[in-house]
Amino acid sequence: MDNREEVREFLTSRRAKITPEQAGLPVGTRRRAPGLRRSEVAALADVSVEYYAKLERGNLAGVSPAVLEAVARALQLDDAERAHLLHLAQAADGTDTLTRPRRRTTRTWTPHRSLQWVLDAVTTGPAFVRNGRMDLLATNHLARAFYTDVYADPHNQENLARFQFLDPTARRFYPDWDLAADIAVAILRTEAGRDPHDKDLHDLVGELSTRSDAFRTRWGAHNVRHHGTGTKRFHHPAVGDLTLAYEGLEMAAEPGLTLTIYTAEPASPSDEGLRLLATWAATQAIPQHG
Repeated sequence: MDNREEVREFLTSRRAKITPEQAGLPVGTRRRAPGLRRSEVAALADVSVEYYAKLERGNLAGVSPAVLEAVARALQLDDAERAHLLHLAQAADGTDTLTRPRRRTTRTWTPHRSLQWVLDAVTTGPAFVRNGRMDLLATNHLARAFYTDVYADPHNQENLARFQFLDPTARRFYPDWDLAADIAVAILRTEAGRDPHDKDLHDLVGELSTRSDAFRTRWGAHNVRHHGTGTKRFHHPAVGDLTLAYEGLEMAAEPGLTLTIYTAEPASPSDEGLRLLATWAATQAIPQHG
């Protein structure tokens, strides 16, 4: 993925989302496109129109943090979008090779025994480790049972994004499929900005773009997000509907990896569903990860 193209499309897409009213500008007439004009963003960021046009052409190399912050304010970027812009600037400047964490591929990373012990100690909810490509790298037994549909088809390659867009059973597993799809693409887009040299990610995006119109449309929207905490709905083939809260924890010992734990509200139907899932998992021949 070319960084200049990524920068150009990201800035253009963010500019198109801000209306003059939201920016506190007069609406005027004869607007040919939605959102703000380049000249309006330049004025809001207190830079020349020529300079902002250069940025929007993808030339972020050497741009100062103050200018990046001014552009972020002008475009009303949220925290995830602001971080994404910074990562794009680091990649354009060549500094990302020095500042980005060392990341490991699925094929070469093996969890420490102590990490597997931690996962196995979580007995009342699915717990797993994933990377920014949404590969499932390590799980507890309940997570293997929870994602039984993902593991059932080897074509998914233990990857949640591939399952989301290429496996028909995903639409049953995710009752809010569109929302889950938006989240998955935003995670991948965030990772692409953070680690633009990840060949495995490039290959995954290329595969999904070729095989899924739903993915390709979302990828073109250039939306990013932080995915740390929230609530999701699922429909598991063995235990039915589940509404689960999740916490995603960045792993200090393994930069770029996230430990996620799903839990249910105590004494709720979903809490009972997780207990049933644990009982079901104990009766199934669910292979351990790896």
